[in-house]
Amino acid sequence: MNPPVENEKPVSKQSLPGTVDLPVMPAAKMRIWNIRRAISIKGSIRLGVGTFFFTQGLCFASWASRIPHIKNLLGLSDAGLGSVLFALPAGSIVGLPLSGWLVSRLGSKRVLLFGALLYVLVLVSIGFVSATWQLVAALFCFGLTGNLVNIAVNTQAIGVENIYKKSIMASFHGAWSLAGLSGAAIGTLLVSVPPLFHFSGVAIFCFLAIFIAHRFTLRGNMSSGSQPIFAKPDNALLALGLIGFCGMACEGAMFDWSGVYFDKVLNAPKALTTVGYVAFMSTMSGGRFVGDWLANTIGKRKMLQMSGVFISVGLMVSVIFPFIIPVTIGFLLVGFGVSSVVPLVYSAAGKSPTLPPNMALAAVSTISFLGFLIGPPLIGFIAEAASLRYSFAVIAALGLGTAILSSKAKLIQ
Repeated sequence: MNPPVENEKPVSKQSLPGTVDLPVMPAAKMRIWNIRRAISIKGSIRLGVGTFFFTQGLCFASWASRIPHIKNLLGLSDAGLGSVLFALPAGSIVGLPLSGWLVSRLGSKRVLLFGALLYVLVLVSIGFVSATWQLVAALFCFGLTGNLVNIAVNTQAIGVENIYKKSIMASFHGAWSLAGLSGAAIGTLLVSVPPLFHFSGVAIFCFLAIFIAHRFTLRGNMSSGSQPIFAKPDNALLALGLIGFCGMACEGAMFDWSGVYFDKVLNAPKALTTVGYVAFMSTMSGGRFVGDWLANTIGKRKMLQMSGVFISVGLMVSVIFPFIIPVTIGFLLVGFGVSSVVPLVYSAAGKSPTLPPNMALAAVSTISFLGFLIGPPLIGFIAEAASLRYSFAVIAALGLGTAILSSKAKLIQ
């Protein structure tokens, strides 16, 4: 028999009477087809999960961009707004252990769908508020549903990472950051539009994206046995939680205080007070899209150590040289340092041998998120007692703590 030539059509087997001839694909072409199909499926799943990260980031940024409008609408003072805003992290803290339990019982796919839809609906409800108590209730629910999405989507991301067999978690969080920048830009363009119309437009887009993307998410494993609401983390997970605590404390400090630092310490012109925040956000977003490549190249442990050094050096440059250009460079370094800490910590938590990924994530996220809550007020207390520069030096020490803890964490490869 002559060997098949490259452009030859598939050969048909001899058919039996009354049957239809079916083409037989050569083995080489079958292998190529299977590879292409596998790549296509992997890419679709990755895109589907990434879409949920994007929609969550877009919703959060849409709310954040309209805070000044809602503050004026309700006639809140600065102190009053601060008290009201605490409802969001309060809902997040309540939702963290509950989310892990729900994912165990119902599966991450189902929790992700319903959590994402509820998150969008709560965003729209914020547009209806006309009293302070209504805003408090809406923000509490926003934090609660946000963490349903957070645990479910990160559980999905760990599953996708296992399929790829390499670090891709940072790129998912990069989608969230990219959505944050997009949401802030949209909020700026729609600043004269009532929040309800703004949020409704975002909701329509998110609903469409969610229904399309949900088809491509992974099926989550459900547990039929009794599951605790909160699983006590072992020492390995506790170490990851402390690394996340340090990273999120630095991240929260930069979110809340970078503009104040430019204003109070540098006495920068009003037009330049947002330069530090933009510098930080740009490298944090960009860093997440190169973080996976770096982690796969040099290893997650070295990547986290390097991240801690970048955070510490960037903040110390800002403290030692209180001028616009050096501080901007310092904030760029901090943004890059912060970018990969939480994604790599979450990725490592998913490899825990003692707990399923969703429960491990809930435990580590709870500890990490405390840093996001404690970091900004800590800066305020130290600034009140000493100065804002001293408080940034303390946060620099937390960056160094990230590097030190990463060198000893067992679950970080």
